[in-house]
Amino acid sequence: MTRSVFLFPFAALFFLLAGHSASPSQAPPRVIQVFVALADNQHQGIVPVPARLGDGEDPSGNLYWGAAFGVKTFFRRSANWRLVSCARGPKTAILERCVFRHRTGAVYLIADAYRGSQIRTAVTDFLLASAGLDPETLSLGPDTSGTPLMVGGAADLVAYVGHDAFMDFQVPPILGNKRQRSRAAIILACGSKVYFAPYMKDAGAYPLLWTTGLMAPEAYTLKAALDGWIAREDGRAIRELAAEAYSKYQKCGLLGAQKLFSTGW
Repeated sequence: MTRSVFLFPFAALFFLLAGHSASPSQAPPRVIQVFVALADNQHQGIVPVPARLGDGEDPSGNLYWGAAFGVKTFFRRSANWRLVSCARGPKTAILERCVFRHRTGAVYLIADAYRGSQIRTAVTDFLLASAGLDPETLSLGPDTSGTPLMVGGAADLVAYVGHDAFMDFQVPPILGNKRQRSRAAIILACGSKVYFAPYMKDAGAYPLLWTTGLMAPEAYTLKAALDGWIAREDGRAIRELAAEAYSKYQKCGLLGAQKLFSTGW
């Protein structure tokens, strides 16, 4: 009788610790980094938009950031995401960095608003991250219990939103480390499958979602694609979600939207 009394607490403690170590809450959060090149009538070869929407120095009203369907505004209004912080970016090319946390608590989104005049820097930083280079640690303090988020080249998913810069200029290729895992990438820009393909191959990234023609790179498409990625859907399902969202907001018909998006090579 005495033997059983003393063994029970140790057995209970063992199972308690085993259950604690296997808890899903101990897994590191998944991280998405989005590189947004602000629309800029002056410095980009875009079809001109109203001055406030096309001011690449003012994120608050920019078409791709602060407007109704811009990344910051759209995700801030989403019930699935909570805005954790917004502040100046880590370098002068980035006017604002916003961090969002998904309602599940297991996914963070880091969105950087690049000056429209710095679109070359925006696409270069996106390619570096796609290649698994230039990793960055981001500390959010209490929100992540002091555990820093791994962003940049260490992010799980990277995305570019904005004008297709490679319609206007080229940048040197950025080679990825073949020993590292291949990163998934989303590219919401006009004709990105044609213009970004050589860069994605050099970087060793997998094109989870990109486009075949002219499009409006607004945040509803990005959110729909991320919904699928968070749910661990495959590329075909993510493409369908993106097409459905684009068709809904652009009123272009589902068939046309499906032809606009592509996944994989």
